[in-house]
Amino acid sequence: MLSASNGVDYAYRATGASDATPLVTFQHFRGNLDNWDPALIDALARGRQVITFDNRGVGASTGTTPSTIAQMAADAIDFIDELGVGEVDLLGFSIGSFVAQEIALVRPSIVRKVVLASSAPQGASGMHGWAPEVIGAVGKPETPPTDYLSVFFATSETSRGAGQQAAGRIFGGRTVDRDTPTSWQTRQAQYDAVCAWGVPNHSLLERVSAIDKPVFLANGD
Repeated sequence: MLSASNGVDYAYRATGASDATPLVTFQHFRGNLDNWDPALIDALARGRQVITFDNRGVGASTGTTPSTIAQMAADAIDFIDELGVGEVDLLGFSIGSFVAQEIALVRPSIVRKVVLASSAPQGASGMHGWAPEVIGAVGKPETPPTDYLSVFFATSETSRGAGQQAAGRIFGGRTVDRDTPTSWQTRQAQYDAVCAWGVPNHSLLERVSAIDKPVFLANGD
């Protein structure tokens, strides 16, 4: 745990060497520390430190999950400041990619590079709410591995095979020191934040042009 000046105790894990710019990761909707694929984290941690963490109110971190991306970004900045590592790279996945964009906009001094996965900018058209099949799968009190596969992987045999391997590592790999499951309050707050982020608004959409850091868009629109 890391106690920050905002009064939040953040649950986090640091993996890999610390002699290069650290990579701080931002998890998907309702995800916690254990929802990262260990194979991905291990690959990213070759030659650098990878820091995974639970934002305010998520998993084992204290506090209440906020319902806006802006506050999530502010809380994440407090966590990064408390780390005392200086400049970092950001990897944001899904809702985490929204938070990463916001950090790059409001605190560019701590950001070197950004990777956005399964992402879209604030205010873009066609983003208000999520497809019924998506929220039906991940919006229930608990998301079983089968629903995880249906959301994160394609229907092809190759993709489902890769998904089953990933699910085995995520849901069955770690047996000790597992993170606290995310709460229903986190689900509701994060969904409200996603819906607000997706309200079409061209003036907000133009904000993305102010990101002046190198950005790699791994998947998105």
